[in-house]
Amino acid sequence: MVDINHYIFNRGGLVKPEQFPDDIRPHLIPAPTGEMVYRCLECGAEFAITELLYTCPHCRGLFMLEDKNAARLAERPGAFWRRLFDYRRMLNLPALSGIFRYYELIAPVIPLTDIIYLGEGHTPQVAANADLKTEVGAPFYFKNDGQNPSASFKDRGMAAALSYLNFLVKQPGAGRVLAICASTGDTSASAALYSSYLGEQVASAVILPHGKVTPQQLAQPLGSGAQVLEIPGVFDDCMKVVEALADNYQVALLNSKNSWRIRGQESYAYEIAQTFDYDLAKKTVVVPIGNAGNITAIMQGFLRLHDLKIIETLPRVVGVQSRHADPVFRYYLEPDKSKRVFVPVTVKPSVAQAAMIGNPVSMPRVIRLAAEYHRRAGADAVAVVHVSEQEIMDSMLLANRHGHIACTQGGESLAGLRAALAEGLLGRDETPVLDATAHHLKFIGFQQMYFEDAFPPEFEVTPKAAYRNRPRLLTPKTDKPEEKTADLAGQIAALLDLTPKAGR
Repeated sequence: MVDINHYIFNRGGLVKPEQFPDDIRPHLIPAPTGEMVYRCLECGAEFAITELLYTCPHCRGLFMLEDKNAARLAERPGAFWRRLFDYRRMLNLPALSGIFRYYELIAPVIPLTDIIYLGEGHTPQVAANADLKTEVGAPFYFKNDGQNPSASFKDRGMAAALSYLNFLVKQPGAGRVLAICASTGDTSASAALYSSYLGEQVASAVILPHGKVTPQQLAQPLGSGAQVLEIPGVFDDCMKVVEALADNYQVALLNSKNSWRIRGQESYAYEIAQTFDYDLAKKTVVVPIGNAGNITAIMQGFLRLHDLKIIETLPRVVGVQSRHADPVFRYYLEPDKSKRVFVPVTVKPSVAQAAMIGNPVSMPRVIRLAAEYHRRAGADAVAVVHVSEQEIMDSMLLANRHGHIACTQGGESLAGLRAALAEGLLGRDETPVLDATAHHLKFIGFQQMYFEDAFPPEFEVTPKAAYRNRPRLLTPKTDKPEEKTADLAGQIAALLDLTPKAGR
């Protein structure tokens, strides 16, 4: 039996165990009560979670995780769940400190003792300052998922996927597991980090497209001890290899094909809802699409909250793609649903590397969930826009000049917001939350290319003078040591147009 008193903050007598309401107290620390299975999106077949499965053995359809005991959650009103999640903020228990604050909604079959917590989740939602709001023409927030442990949103999914693996490998006869993924950088960093935490029972390997991952991102899986394998081509080529391995060998695939990843990434939606005190009227979430796992998780997360009446209103969702990799945008260009056919595209180089995917694995999930979202919230509840590489880079630099740490995907989100406003898809009275999926420093090379006007022509980026910035070397105009400091200070004062103090 877990002693709940051991896990409650009691700072200066402000929070005492007896202050928790009687109806909440027994539920603060949950026990496994779910009955989770893989459900095929195409044929509806059901499979046990005791196997490492990623697509249906019958029809090759994608899975969604389903809790067959989910009806028990609906037995309690939405107000109960809102209060429970809010009270869990006071717990000092690592297993419930991250994405599993919403344990019942994510993976209610995993014992708390098997949950991995490395500090992921509950990333800050930072408001645009007055100048940035004026520049963009609307108030908005960045949710900085670059402040996760491996510096990207991927940690949300990995916390769930590796907690599941930690649970699975403890079962009799499980043996040693190889965790593997294809990546453009962020997935490999996250997978390697969380796998390394599990030690010898879970080995880690990542497959990357040669020459298409930033040095900063490449350094992360190497530092975590993963086997890093590079192959020619782009992400889609790497994904084909990983899928072949998962089909034929006993490996744990950690890309967004993995249903546990999607479950973990739903926490992004739950956190936004909680930050707005569960009032999502006139709210919009803007997210880059990439492999479509994140937009899938966000839609599914909000729908799950709506199912349980935790929220009354579904927020709008705007997906963003670069014109260099926009198959989802092209799919929804066809207004007649009966005529829509998904066609993969050949990608061109993009600064938004995580979004440079021409055949998103989670597209079947997107189609299914967007249809349900539209059914409940209207035809304009989900929209997709595309933006240029120029707009992505300019938007990233604009955001970061106003106190943010947005990566190129964060720049893509801001460019998408501006496009949605310009096209009239969003009202000026709405409050958007933009997804900055990774930390700015992971993509610092693109910033440097911008400042040095060194982008290859295929990127179609021309630096704007207003956004360029370079260090300036100042040299003293005297060789006398006692005069150098005053000389350099004088040069700086003149350069920065400083005002002398009175009497100086």
